[in-house]
Amino acid sequence: MEPMVTEPRALPAGDPDDQVENTASAAAPIRTLSKSPTRIALGRLRRDKVAMICAIICAIYVLIAIFAPVLARLEGQNPTDLHQSLIDEFGYPTIGPTGEHWFGVEPRLGRDLFARWVYGARPSLIVAGAVTAITTAVGVVVGLVAGFSGGWVDRVLSWLIDLVLSLPYLLFAIASSAVLVAIFGGAEGAAPEAVARIRFISLICVLAFFGWASLARLVRGQVLSLREREFVSAARVLGIPTRQVLFKELLPNLVAPIVVSVSLALPGYVVAEAGLTVLGAGLIEPTPSWGLTISAATTYYRADPLYLWLPVLGITILVLALSLLGDAVRDAFDPRTRR
Repeated sequence: MEPMVTEPRALPAGDPDDQVENTASAAAPIRTLSKSPTRIALGRLRRDKVAMICAIICAIYVLIAIFAPVLARLEGQNPTDLHQSLIDEFGYPTIGPTGEHWFGVEPRLGRDLFARWVYGARPSLIVAGAVTAITTAVGVVVGLVAGFSGGWVDRVLSWLIDLVLSLPYLLFAIASSAVLVAIFGGAEGAAPEAVARIRFISLICVLAFFGWASLARLVRGQVLSLREREFVSAARVLGIPTRQVLFKELLPNLVAPIVVSVSLALPGYVVAEAGLTVLGAGLIEPTPSWGLTISAATTYYRADPLYLWLPVLGITILVLALSLLGDAVRDAFDPRTRR
């Protein structure tokens, strides 16, 4: 009896490139499933056209603030130069927008409005960025320690968070700014530049003091739900130091709420800086500020509406772009939403 010979099965005919493509397609779901939630959220954010437009607008504002001296020199003006020859006896400008003064000149003092506008973007972005960085760092650390430690540490930090949140923000912000200026150099005879610098720093301190508590409460609540997970228990059993557990085990799982909180806090601090400045508790001359321009422009609104609308539009467009970008970031990091 002859032995049975099994013929080798032939591979299906086709282009080798098609076979490679099929293999890659089969492996694609595996690679997709291996992506981290942060990478998935960033991919969704890049596909959001509104978010990309808002990000470009915010980048333009940042570039305007950085290159404000270059833009002012391009026009040929300085934000502090007085052009009294362009002001009539009643304090109103005698010219409108021209080739030498692109946005016209300021009533009463005659300072160039374009130079004041580009330099005015700096305080808003610096204050908002600095306060956001400080409140994020303090809020994350306090929330992590309070939620993970428990016991009397949690009770003390939670009481401190509730105390800060219960204070009347606007009243304390106005009073605290005036007190800090009086303590650190607001005496009679002090140079205006020194007083303006102190007001700038005090504004950052006041906003940072009232801004960290809400993020700390959010982080504490998230940590309370994460500290009983298996990976935290395993880290404790292995004897990993508490600092590594907080910042290498728990913190990576809090990226989404922290990023969302930061993106939504930025426009709020831009508005807060301008609002406190208009109320007289923020920045003062000679610092170029949109809030200062709005406060001074209300008197000349009927005679020179451009004087008021320039800073108002600047703040409105920036805050709107930051708010829409924050909403897009929140939706991108929320797995329950599909835009």
